Amino acid sequence: MDFSAANTALWDTMIQAGIIAGILLGANILRRKAAFVRKTLMPTSVLGGFLLLFIRISGLFWVNVELLEMITYHGIAIGFIALSLRPLDKNGSGSLAGLKSGALIVSCYVLQGIMGLAITLALSVTLAPDLFAAAGILLPMGYGQGPGQANNVGASYEALGFTGGHSFALSLAAAGFLSACIVGVIYLNILRRRGRIARQDPGDISGSVMTDIFQDEKEMPLSESVDRLSIQAALVLLAYLLSYLLIRGLSGLAGLLGPGIEKTVSSLLWGFNFIFGSVTAMLIRLVMSHLRRFRIMTHQYQNNYLLSRISGLAFDIMIITGIAAIEIGDLRDLWVPFLILAAAGALGTLAYLRWICKRVYPGYYLEGLLSMYGMMTGTISSGILLLRELDPGYRSPAANNLVSGSAFAVLFGFPLLALIGLAPQGGLMTVTVLGLLVVYMALLLLFLLKARRPPR
Repeated sequence: MDFSAANTALWDTMIQAGIIAGILLGANILRRKAAFVRKTLMPTSVLGGFLLLFIRISGLFWVNVELLEMITYHGIAIGFIALSLRPLDKNGSGSLAGLKSGALIVSCYVLQGIMGLAITLALSVTLAPDLFAAAGILLPMGYGQGPGQANNVGASYEALGFTGGHSFALSLAAAGFLSACIVGVIYLNILRRRGRIARQDPGDISGSVMTDIFQDEKEMPLSESVDRLSIQAALVLLAYLLSYLLIRGLSGLAGLLGPGIEKTVSSLLWGFNFIFGSVTAMLIRLVMSHLRRFRIMTHQYQNNYLLSRISGLAFDIMIITGIAAIEIGDLRDLWVPFLILAAAGALGTLAYLRWICKRVYPGYYLEGLLSMYGMMTGTISSGILLLRELDPGYRSPAANNLVSGSAFAVLFGFPLLALIGLAPQGGLMTVTVLGLLVVYMALLLLFLLKARRPPR
């Protein structure tokens, strides 16, 4: 084997990893030493992401965009698998919390669809008569679903006559991610100035790790012949392998129903790889718990502290690569509707979540608000980055709600997927879809505000 620089397959990935690592360290130094940066509360990973984005666009270094997208995709799953492997504590959220989180997520999609369709319908009969009237329903695809679904739906709308629909959808996804980072950080600063949040200065926190933090009762002893971190990494990778086999099996079953169904279902399954990863991780955790209960396994092999560090590493790198991979397409004559939709998505979603999260997450309102806002304007990674500024140890149920809520959102979201397919079928149908979205929004709000846990 050629180990020299001529073997690009051997060295390119490591070179890109070194660039990402250098950016992370540089961003950390910049935040630590530049007071104006530190006062913005901008997370180090976000700052690193924008630095790498600038480097990529300016051409200072060659950056492999496909590798960035791959790291972002796998990083989400690895981070949530590590979180889901942690032994349950008293702060775990129940099934009702997951169900409500799913309804809340879909209600955000529906709200964004209502705002988007209302805006583009109004523009199509006033300032922009040539505008594709159903273009506004791409707002929840770009903001709520992210670039994957925006890419698919935008391309299908372009085939139906929306010139530039593909670039329009991807640009909305990029604007949503920027909204999550910029508007979210601005809101964090507003909360800080009002005294609603208070971050400890890193210099005031002890750097030592106490035994009760690092090791739970009945955990594997430090004297074991295998390193404890190796065990955690092995559990995470095993869960990811099982989730891959699960998704592949389900995709194969969908293929038996027809090629059209397979294409739709398979895209959805692989797009939610982090949910299946979390499910397999929870199954592994459940099996290990029962093995200990029946004394087949004598030690607890998961370590909360190390699993949190693995998830933290995955989320940090994922946030950097996710921001650096942003692509703004050629919008040509679509700048006016794009800017109006982008602003409506950022501000309308924040206003709605400020109202609804007080009722759905009364015990951890700010954590629930900021994590959901990050996810509903960008991706789960942006929800995590905002949450970490308030809850760096993930002690509240907010992080788990993002995963469990996303799983339930698949069920709540089926009517919305049908409406997205109907919206471009003519002007009357677009108006009808807008009315149906309003009705569905009312039903979701009724569930969110009235559903209660049954008495035991």
